[in-house]
Amino acid sequence: MSQPLTDFIARARRLFVLTGAGCSTASGIPDYRDADGQWKRTPPVTYQAFMAEPATRQRYWARSLVGWPRFGHAVPNGTHHALAALEASGKLEVLLTQNVDVLHQRAGSANVIDLHGRLDRVRCMGCEQRTGREDLQQRLMAANPGWDALEAGIAPDGDADLETDFSAFNVPDCLHCGGLLKPDVVFFGENVPRERVAAVHDHLQRADAVLVVGSSLMVYSGFRFVQAAAKAGLPVAALNRGRTRADELLAFKDERDCAEALAPWRAGQR
Repeated sequence: MSQPLTDFIARARRLFVLTGAGCSTASGIPDYRDADGQWKRTPPVTYQAFMAEPATRQRYWARSLVGWPRFGHAVPNGTHHALAALEASGKLEVLLTQNVDVLHQRAGSANVIDLHGRLDRVRCMGCEQRTGREDLQQRLMAANPGWDALEAGIAPDGDADLETDFSAFNVPDCLHCGGLLKPDVVFFGENVPRERVAAVHDHLQRADAVLVVGSSLMVYSGFRFVQAAAKAGLPVAALNRGRTRADELLAFKDERDCAEALAPWRAGQR
């Protein structure tokens, strides 16, 4: 007997895929929530705190300096490769990811919308210049000798679970205008750019089914698209372990490991 997931993907011609942190845990990047959708670690920094408090920026960039080498060198796993293979087969309308790790692109996916931005880029909040995160890493290390030798566990947003005195940490400014530097991602409390939201809705209108992969959908910025799909009468399914915010809207939920469930598509058997 075939799995419901097999039939669901087989029927779709323009599949809208929405992915979350569960896609990247096998690549060594931890997630924030447990199987009940509850926080299992300290909630991430907010936009308001980052912009208003120098101490918050010191803490964030110090932890990022320590965590970035492992986050930046993470490699795609079977889930990323299977979704890239699905795109190559012509099945996907779009892949919308809530992740900021760019692992879908590294696996070969091309039609990707990074809903919450990309951690491999840095944004100046003054002149809007974008630069590479690796370039900033060199500046952070030069301004803070010895910090790169500290050891701490990797955290979900490319930083590290480091707790120490951050008051002496030097945070570089923008080389172009002297402005405040922020990772080019959407923090909690920050709005997703309107044009990005509009692009997602355009794809959703062309889709004929929605598949959620590795997300509890507890963050509204992603959940709203599942709400819109259900309201439009599109079938919605989830491949996710544990509760999701959209459970009542789902045609079904597959709680297998993401890479295991999608393995046939990676192998080209579908």
